[in-house]
This record gives sequence, C-alpha cells and structure tokens, in this order.
Amino acid sequence: MPTTNSPPDHSSTDTMPHVVKDEKSPAHGMESLALVDEGTGEFEEVTAVRQGLHQRHIQMIALAGTIGTGLFLSSGRAIARSGPLGAFLGYLVMGCVAGTVTLTVGEMGALVPLNGGIVRYAEHFVDPALAFANGYNVVYSYLVSIPAELVAAAVLVQFWSDLNSAIWITIFGLVMVLTALLFVRVYGELEFFFSTLKILLIIGVNIMALLITCGGGPTHESIGFQYWRHPGPFVQYLGIDGALGRFLGVWTALNNALYSYSGIETITVAAGETRSPRQAIPQATKRIFIRILLFYVISIFMIGLVVPSNDPDLDSSSGTSSASPFVIAATRAGIKVVPSIINAVVITSAWSSGNSNMLGGSRVLVGLAMNGRAPRVFTQLNRFSVPWVAVSLYGLFMALGYMSLSSTANNVFNWLQDLVSITTLTNWLTILVTYLRFYYGCRKQGISRKSLPWAAPLQPYISWVALVLLSLLLLTGGYSTFIHGHWDNETFVSSYINIPLFLILYFGYKLVCKTKIVALGDIPIQPFIDIANRNPEPLPKPKQGWHKLNVLWD
Repeated sequence: MPTTNSPPDHSSTDTMPHVVKDEKSPAHGMESLALVDEGTGEFEEVTAVRQGLHQRHIQMIALAGTIGTGLFLSSGRAIARSGPLGAFLGYLVMGCVAGTVTLTVGEMGALVPLNGGIVRYAEHFVDPALAFANGYNVVYSYLVSIPAELVAAAVLVQFWSDLNSAIWITIFGLVMVLTALLFVRVYGELEFFFSTLKILLIIGVNIMALLITCGGGPTHESIGFQYWRHPGPFVQYLGIDGALGRFLGVWTALNNALYSYSGIETITVAAGETRSPRQAIPQATKRIFIRILLFYVISIFMIGLVVPSNDPDLDSSSGTSSASPFVIAATRAGIKVVPSIINAVVITSAWSSGNSNMLGGSRVLVGLAMNGRAPRVFTQLNRFSVPWVAVSLYGLFMALGYMSLSSTANNVFNWLQDLVSITTLTNWLTILVTYLRFYYGCRKQGISRKSLPWAAPLQPYISWVALVLLSLLLLTGGYSTFIHGHWDNETFVSSYINIPLFLILYFGYKLVCKTKIVALGDIPIQPFIDIANRNPEPLPKPKQGWHKLNVLWD
C-alpha cells in the first residue's frame, strides 16, 4: 500500500465501511473478507482510517509497549511464591509461549491487516461464533486491565504523596482518554517515548543488580548466588514439602508470568492504521524471542540474585512501590536515590501500558462492530479518524479503579490481575486454534506458505506445544483451592468463571445466528493473498551509519 495516499477527512459522525454478504465467497453464507476499494484494490477499511503508525512506532510498541506493572510489580510475587530459579523457569517457559503466540498472530496480521486482530482472523479461518465469543472476551479483558494499570499508577504516586488515590486515578484516566481521542500518530509518539524510558529503566536496574551482586554497591558486599543457596532456589509453595511443593511453585510462576506478558500479542490490533503493515508487522515480530529474553527473562534472573525470596516486602499487602523487587534491591543495598527514579519510571510504564490497552481495546470493539457483532455506533470516527465512541466506553469503565478506595489497592490490583490473566489465557488459546486452522487450510488448499506476505518459522510444531501447555494452565489455574485448607473465593472465581462465560457466548451465538465451522477447503486464504499482491508496499530503506548497529528493531 503506497504511503503517499492521503485518506479523506472525516467528520465526527463518519463511520467505517461495513461488511456485506458476498455470495461468490468460497465460504458461502459467511460474511465476506471486507469491502475492497475499486480504485486501490485495498480494503476500504484501511483507506478509511489514517495510517499514523510508522515502522518505528509499531516496532517499539512490540518491543516494550506492553511492559507495565506485570514486570515491575507482580514479578516480586513470583519470586516470593516460587523462588529465584522457580520464577526464572516460569518466565522462561511462558516467554517461549508468548513468543509463539506473537509469531502466529504476526503471520495472520501480515496477510489480513485489518483493525481488530484475532477477532477478524477467527471470523474467516474458524467460525464467526468464535470471533464473537473471543471478541467480547478480549473487550472484557481490556475493560479490566485499564483500571488495573490506573490503580497501580495511582498507588505508586503515594511513594511521595498522601493525596487520595481517587485524584490520581482521575488525572491519569482523563489524560489517557484525551490521548486516545487524538491522532493515532500522537499515541505512537507517546508510546515510543515511554517505551524508550522503560527500556532504559530495565537496562539500568539490571546493571544495578549486577553491580550489587558483584559488590559494587555502597556496602561493597558481594552477594553472588548467596540467595540461591539460602533461602534456596525454590520455595515450598503452600507449605508442601518435597518435589511437589517446588513444582507447584514453578507452575504458579507461569500464571504470574502470564500477566506480565499479557498484551504482547496486540501488535496487529491497529494494523489498519499502520503504514506498510505487511512489512511493519513481520519486522516487529521476527525478533520477539530476543526481546523477551533481554527484557523479561534476564530481568527476573537478576532480581532473583539481589532479593531473597523470603523478603517480607516481596509479597506485601501495602500496594505501594515497596512491593517492587527493583526498589527492594536498591533499598537493601543502601542506594537512596534510585528507588525514586525507579518509582517514577514505573508510574509512566503503568500509564503507558494502560494507554496501549486503550488503543487495543477500542480497535477490537471496532472490529466486532464492523461485522455487526457490536452496535454500529462503535465504528463512528471523529475528525482525527479515531473511533471515539469505542474509546469513550473504555473511559467509562475506568471507574472500576475507584474500587481501590473501599479496599486496599493491593487487593483490588490482585483481583484485576487474576481476571486479566485468565482472559489472556483464553485469548492466546483462541489465537493458536485459529492459526492452526489457517495453517492446515493452506495445506488443504495446496497454497504454499511462500506465497504469504510472511510465514513464521517452526510451524506448526511450536503452536501445538504452546496449545497443550496453555490448555493445562486453563484447567489447573485454580488448583490451590482444591488443596485442603487453601480454599479462596477470589482464586476460584477468577480462575474458572471465564470458561462458562466463553462457552455461553460461543454456543449462544451459534444457536441464534446458525453459524458453522468453516471447512478447511473453504477458508478464504487465496483472496487475501490476491489483495496483498495487488498492493505491493515500498521496500524499506537500507540502514545507514550507526543504525546498522541496531539489533532490536529495523
């Protein structure tokens, strides 16, 4: 798609093109791919919005856009419950799963660059009912995760101020809504800036942890692997002795890591607003594993070196930055200035992650509305070509953050975190199922994967492994409640309530709309390939000078 095309201006009452029935579609009776602009041969939805996200925006969002309170706060809980080695293994394994999910969604997104991400792919490659069920699962996830990030940002401010959290929730929320209502380019620039801060913070705290470990702190005490020897590399989770207790600790760390990685798959939800998406999305996806290793796995490893798993502040109920392992490490080493710096950047990270969720959530809702699975009003665009009604809905649900005023903020944050984790798990399972249907659809129809805009490596093997592991996590998410003496209402509800809700949405939609699973031979893959071939994108400029040293993004 040429980047020189300028989309028309839109009034506040304009809506995106709607989908119509296509009797010639290979999947007869299914809603068509989307309306195609006769002049450009591209999706009309793509020409209706502004392509305000550049290569550097989409790649930086993929690099660090979703790094938020999951890494900076809840990682402490992982170490407290699993031990340094247990937490490291949990983040390593779940990092491989998150990378696999991102690869699959990147391959589908490069072929189908429409807003909504998995909602659009599931509709064409599996069953419109699956798109409906998972679409509202994702919407629900975003409705919960945005207040969670707001609560985290608000309570972190209490590191310096005693003002009521409601003030900060209101301020951060209003700024977030106003940002989301402006040009998507504004969002891209803000995410680029805040993601840069997050990367610098992660690099800084890891260097700090290395210096502390080697005796470079104010106390000049060399720690080495002292905390791996005592209290030990693993924690006997729930007080269960032996190998079982250690295994349960590692298994629990997988759920903690799941929350930290949530949102990493959202690089395609705004594909319709990304310039040259068939190049930008693959480039943002190719190095996902090295990014996960550098920013998540190494960070959790370094934290485990400088903070003992039995430190009472790691799993504290204060709900403030004292529960951040980075702050605990600096405080234990006698470094006085660093905690405030870390706290300030973590606040921006929480706000940035919420801002990223605002974009993703509104575009998923638009994707549902485009095909009649949500009210058409959510497709209305303002003068900046932003779906303002969808953004406003998420703004209203920010009020969930005020629940922290009637309970401890930490309890509210933990509830919201658990709810986000289970919806993320369901979303990832849907992505993998959809991708495998797409993969075997290509094989059934004799379509070479070389004809796709981009094909992910090691498929379908890594997708099957990830699918099995995530299925086990879904079924065992609330296992601790079935151990005598460990029943917990919050854990049980947050672990399992999403399963019946998802099934009700799926089978309810099938019953009402009479949808069927699309046969492998009828999946409309070739028409998408034809659209991509009719719209070649300009080749990227070769790297010049010091840019050749950049190994993280293109």
